[in-house]
Amino acid sequence: MPWILLWTVVFCVAVVVASLSGCAARAVLVPEAAPVRLGPDVRGRVYVRVDGEWILSDNRVRLNEGWYLVPPSFVEEE
Repeated sequence: MPWILLWTVVFCVAVVVASLSGCAARAVLVPEAAPVRLGPDVRGRVYVRVDGEWILSDNRVRLNEGWYLVPPSFVEEE
């Protein structure tokens, strides 16, 4: 009987730790009409325009805090 109590306590502690650890996904909706501004420590692959064509970089790059990202509708294609 004590092992059932022990497993119940372990299970409850595991559920509490999992729910408080921030493992849930979070999504933020950014409307098409709104640019966003980068925060600290942003790294990722970017598209670079080469000879009129957008090419995805092979490596991740560091993007400076404060830079603005705009939706494609803000950019005029040549």
